[in-house]
Amino acid sequence: MKVQTLKFIFTIALLASLSSCTDSETENIPSYDTLISNASLIDGLGSPARPADIYIKNGLVARITTPDEVNAVVANTIDAGGRVVAPGFIDVHSHGDPLSTPEFENFLAQGVTTITLGQDGDSPELADLGPWIEQVREAGIGVNVAMFVGHGTLRNLAGIGQNPNPGADDLQRMLELLNNALDYTFGLSTGLEYNPGLHAPESELIEMARVVGGRGRVIMSHMRNEDDDQLEKSIDELLSQGQYSRVHISHLKSVYGKGATRAEEILDVLTAARSAGIDITADVYPYNASYAGIALLFPVWSKTAEEFVIAKRDRRNELEEYLVNRIARRNGPGATLLGTDPYTGKTLADLEVELGLPFEEILIDVIGPQGGGGAYFIMDDELQSRLLEDDNITVSSDGSPTGFHPRGHGAFAKIIEEYVVNRNAMTLVDAIRKMTSFSAAVLGLNDRGSVEVGKAADLIVFDPARVKANATYPDPLQLSEGFDIVLVNGEVAFRSGVATPNLSGSVLTP
Repeated sequence: MKVQTLKFIFTIALLASLSSCTDSETENIPSYDTLISNASLIDGLGSPARPADIYIKNGLVARITTPDEVNAVVANTIDAGGRVVAPGFIDVHSHGDPLSTPEFENFLAQGVTTITLGQDGDSPELADLGPWIEQVREAGIGVNVAMFVGHGTLRNLAGIGQNPNPGADDLQRMLELLNNALDYTFGLSTGLEYNPGLHAPESELIEMARVVGGRGRVIMSHMRNEDDDQLEKSIDELLSQGQYSRVHISHLKSVYGKGATRAEEILDVLTAARSAGIDITADVYPYNASYAGIALLFPVWSKTAEEFVIAKRDRRNELEEYLVNRIARRNGPGATLLGTDPYTGKTLADLEVELGLPFEEILIDVIGPQGGGGAYFIMDDELQSRLLEDDNITVSSDGSPTGFHPRGHGAFAKIIEEYVVNRNAMTLVDAIRKMTSFSAAVLGLNDRGSVEVGKAADLIVFDPARVKANATYPDPLQLSEGFDIVLVNGEVAFRSGVATPNLSGSVLTP
């Protein structure tokens, strides 16, 4: 009996010891929410691709190892199968209404995980953006959003509107509104070619730059005039603001400019400014047609509804002459493609035939400056491509889920398809850096834009050879393809051509 008892006690002790060891070993095995295995990691910082496993926990990149290096407990595994894994792209100039189209599937399908809203001087017309931002957060959103406050909106909120000479009290009210809005926003956007921003004197813009710079934010500017013969003057106006704040040129373009040599002249202006201590950057979209409201074609003295009534009545001949000359300079009526109903998809030349009227009469009597928007084929590919390839210029779409222009559904896919794969104009590593970490630096985002431990798990899985921008000018709302899996804050937001219902994006705070 004693021997049997001792054997029994020994057996129990041994089992307890083994159980204790197993429990201890299990406790030491790390656990993660998601593993992306067998990745060809391009981290967004300019480093070459390398094999990697990426572990995600609580929406963040928690660990990066060589394949199969770690023994871990993982709730979900995504096998990249040797495909590229990179940071999600950051669109520094985009548009949309997160309350009406919260999925932003057009951006996710391009590999974009963060967009910016409140551009071109136009943001929600609210003195306090806080409640609106909370409403967006509570409703859910498919991508991350970095908000800007619009200069034109601030003019309206301050009661200045189109007044070219605001009084000291009105200006102070606008500066206070700006300072308050910067609690929620990454900077100020200006739309100096549009009402009411076009009425702002340079002195007003400098005062606003002092506030923006004092808060460590950035000014993003749709400059006053993008015509080639006015471009340096427009840049100089922004550089004056750059004495006090970081500045950024939205959708840099030369309207009517030609050739790579002209591009070099423009880049030299920016290089000289940086050498003088001004922090200036820019973005470019990879299309040679712009898109804006039809008011862009009209003279300053006829852009608003009130001004147009007076111009049509008192200056009709002058208005017609202006439009004839402007359209002629902008490559003729066939180069303006309407993007709003009832003329969506038709050029001014098409309407001349359909309506039996000259285009200037169509613009005045049928459409009017408030009658819609369109795409304008006014840029030179050689010039714009050279700008796009510069190291200090990033990529934007200047698009939205609903805009009648292919850039909103294809810009980032086109960079990979056309400039990396087809033209070999930039390497994949450089293109990704341009669209991720560099864009994050422009905005002042320090928690995403590269694949590093501790940063947000905004990640894309794709094969560059399969990326295709399907959107065209006649059919601009086609989703891009080739970005197989898109994660936003660690959750799959887009897979196999379809957005998931996760709505894992967030309205970011500076």
